[in-house]
Amino acid sequence: MEQIKKQNIVNHLQAYCERYESQKRAANSLKGVSAATVSQMLSGKWELIADEMWRNVAAQIGYKDEKWEAVQTRDFRLLTRLLDEAKENTLVMGVTGDAGSGKTFALKHYTASHRQVYVLCCNEFWNRKLFLGELLQMMGRDSSGYTVGEMMAVVVRGLKMQESPLIVLDEADKLSDQVLYFFISLYNHLEDECGIVLCATSHLEKRLRRGMKLNKKGYAEIWSRLGKKCVPLRGVTARDITAICEANGVTDSHDIDDVIEDSEQDLRRVKRKLYALRNLQSEKGEKS
Repeated sequence: MEQIKKQNIVNHLQAYCERYESQKRAANSLKGVSAATVSQMLSGKWELIADEMWRNVAAQIGYKDEKWEAVQTRDFRLLTRLLDEAKENTLVMGVTGDAGSGKTFALKHYTASHRQVYVLCCNEFWNRKLFLGELLQMMGRDSSGYTVGEMMAVVVRGLKMQESPLIVLDEADKLSDQVLYFFISLYNHLEDECGIVLCATSHLEKRLRRGMKLNKKGYAEIWSRLGKKCVPLRGVTARDITAICEANGVTDSHDIDDVIEDSEQDLRRVKRKLYALRNLQSEKGEKS
């Protein structure tokens, strides 16, 4: 791996560590990475660190070596404002948006620029112990050998000691009923102490409403704690796509119109289309 790329990773790692109470806590939040390795990276002692470890750290701290200029879309600004409100006022809320609307990117950007924000990308196979283990890992705390009750106590105690912490459950609609119901216990222990945001597609709200109709355990309580509504993102606009195109070197109006038409309001499709256009432009430039 090139030295300049390693230095870029170190720069991002330094910013990542600053979000935690200590360098050790930051290291503990990284899977398969020791505190000694983090210390060696930050101090410039790179000789014994394998390229695989550099890639592992880069992936976990959100560093990507790609030529892509991000743009703050309308939904990016809305989600950022909602996260600010939840964090500053210890609110609990649900936020829904279509796949490809830029939710995950906005969450990563927010986490990188704010302390004590813990974003968990949810999985269907999580049970309560796996859920709490992931949260403790993000907090930089060890969970090995603990029971569910002990893990919950460490989470609650740790978050109550922090100033305006925020938990974000990304893709919350993937959570099992068991873990989604467990959200109530988390809320009850942290009410007025920690902001909690459930971020998902519109399936989350549909699932909660359907669960209430079927009188499923906990669904009415969850809906009540969310304020009996989810805040919908507004969707990707033509103006958003135009700004992304221009920021990434595609300025021809016909090309931009083509990207907009192809996008289906999905930013992942926009990105793929722009890469294809830039490659085509590069090939034309080489031939001429």
